[in-house]
Amino acid sequence: MCGIVALVGPGATVARAERMRDVLTHRGPDDAGLWSHPDGGVALGHRRLSIIDLSEAGRQPFADTSGRYRLVFNGELYNYRELRAELAGYPFRTATDTEVLLAAYTRWGPACLDRLIGMFAFAVWDDERRELFAARDRFGVKPLYVATDTDGTVLLASEIKALHAAGVPREPDRAAWATYLVSGVADFEDRTFWAGIAPLPAGSWLRIGPTGPEQGRWYDLVDRVGTGHDERDDATVRTEYATLLDATVRLRFRSDVPVGINLSGGLDSASLLATVDRVGDAERHVRAFTFVTDDDRYDELPWVRTMLAATDHPLHLAPLHAQDVPELALDVQRAADEPYGGIPTLAYARLFEQARADGVVVLLDGQGMDEQWAGYDYYEHAGSGAPVVQGSTSSAVRPDAVSPELRSLAATHARPVADGDDHLDPVQRLQVRDITRTKLVRALRFNDRISMRASVELREPFLDHRLVELALRQPRDRKIRAGVRKHFLRELVTPWLPGALVEAPKRPLQTPQREWLRGPLRSWVEATVDDGLAWRPDFLVADAARRELTAFLDGEGDNAHFVWQWVSLGLTARAVG
Repeated sequence: MCGIVALVGPGATVARAERMRDVLTHRGPDDAGLWSHPDGGVALGHRRLSIIDLSEAGRQPFADTSGRYRLVFNGELYNYRELRAELAGYPFRTATDTEVLLAAYTRWGPACLDRLIGMFAFAVWDDERRELFAARDRFGVKPLYVATDTDGTVLLASEIKALHAAGVPREPDRAAWATYLVSGVADFEDRTFWAGIAPLPAGSWLRIGPTGPEQGRWYDLVDRVGTGHDERDDATVRTEYATLLDATVRLRFRSDVPVGINLSGGLDSASLLATVDRVGDAERHVRAFTFVTDDDRYDELPWVRTMLAATDHPLHLAPLHAQDVPELALDVQRAADEPYGGIPTLAYARLFEQARADGVVVLLDGQGMDEQWAGYDYYEHAGSGAPVVQGSTSSAVRPDAVSPELRSLAATHARPVADGDDHLDPVQRLQVRDITRTKLVRALRFNDRISMRASVELREPFLDHRLVELALRQPRDRKIRAGVRKHFLRELVTPWLPGALVEAPKRPLQTPQREWLRGPLRSWVEATVDDGLAWRPDFLVADAARRELTAFLDGEGDNAHFVWQWVSLGLTARAVG
C-alpha cells in the first residue's frame, strides 16, 4: 500500500514530483523514490508502505530489466503468486507483487487487468511508445486523481492534496458543494470538491501519449453480471460461494507483516471472523480491533465479545471520547481532502491509530456484504412502486438554508441515472447503484483515507469481484425471503455462528453523534459552522443556517447529518487555512 504520483507533459519536473510525493508520506513511511526521463516530459514518484518483500528490492518507481517500462503501484495483488507461475520465463529479481504486475503488463499489456485479483491504482511509463498507462481497480478501493495544467501537463496522484502541492489551484468546485449541501451526495464520477480535479473512475484506464489523453472503462459490473438469474439450486450456489469466500480470505492473509481484523457487532463482521477461523490454524491468533465510545446505547462491544468468546483472538479496544473530536476531526479533514462521514468515521480512524500503535500494519474489514446480499432496508421496497430513499434521507439535508444560486446549480448537475441495466431486476439495479455510485463509493473513500492516515493497509475480502458478481446474479428470494434481508448469507453462516449473531438485525454503524453535537461539542459545532459561513458566504444563507442549527442543538429533530454537512464546510475552511 503506497502513494503514487505521475506527471506527463512540459511541466513534468522532478521538483514538482517530489513535492507531490512527500505530502503523501503517511501513505508510505517506509521508503520513497523518484524518477524522471533524462529528456524531460515525464516524472514518477512513490511512497512505500512495505507489506510484501520488505527488502529494498521492492523500491519504486520499478523498472523492468530492459529499461523500457517503469511502474508506480499502490495496492496489493493477492494472486501474485499464481500470476508469477503463469509468467514462467520472466527474469524475476524480487519476491514483490509489484514486479509481478509489471511483468504481467509487459506480457499482456492492458489485457492483464482482467487477470488481477486485488486492489490497485498504478501507472506504467512505456519509453518506446512514449506513453503513460494508468488504471484503477474494479470497485475503486484504491484512489487515483487527475488534473491538467494550462500547458497540457497531466498530473496523477493518490490524493487530492498532492495535486494542490503541484500547483493546481485550491478552488472549491461549486457544483460538487451545491449537490452535497442540497442532497447529501458526496461522491461523483467526474468531479471532486475541488475545481479541476477528478477521480479516475473505478474500473477505468487512462492513456497519455503523444496525441493526448484517452480514457476508457475496462470493467463493467452490469456487463459481468449478465442477463437472467442463477437458476441452480440453493445447495450448489451455497457450496460455490462458501468455497470462494474461504479462498478470498485466505488470499488476503498473504503478507510479510502482521494482519489483524476490524470487528463491529454485526453479521458481516461475524461472517468474516468465522471465515478467518475456517481458513487455517496460521490465523488462529489474529488480533481483533473494535472502537468504543463508552455509551451503552451505541457501543457494540457485547456483540463483539460474543463473537470472540469461542476463539483465541485477542481483542484490542480503540476508545473515542467527545473531547477528542475537535482535534481529530480537523486532522481527519486534512487527510480526507473532502467531506467525510461524521463521528463514526472518526471512531473508525481511532481504530486504525490503535492498530498501528499495536504493531498491526494490515487489517481485514467486512465491507461489502450489504451491497451483495441486499442488507439495507430500502431493498425490500425495490419494485413495489413505493419511493426508494437512497443515500441520504430528506431529513438529512436542509436545502432552504442553501443559497438560491447553489440550489439552482445542484438541480442542473444532478447525478445521471445509470444506463445499460434494463435487464436487471429492481433489487439488482439498486445493488449496482450502491456499489458503483453511492454507498460503497463513499465508504471506500472514507476507509482509504483514514486507514492510510495511520499508515495501515485495509483489505476488503468481501469485495473480491468474483464474490460480488456471483451474489448479484442470484434471484431476489435468495437475498430477501419472508422479509428477512441477507437471507442467503444468514443460511450460509448458521453452522458457523451463535444464533444471536445470525439473527441480528441490520444496524448502522452507530456513535453518540447526535448527543455529542448537542452536548459537550455544542460550542465547537457553532464555531465550526461559523467558520464555514465566513469562508464561503455564498454557499449558505447565514441567518437560515444558524436558525436551523440552533433548533437542532436545542433538541428539534433526530437527524444530525445536515449539521455535519455544515460542520464539514467549516472543517474544510480550517484545513485550507
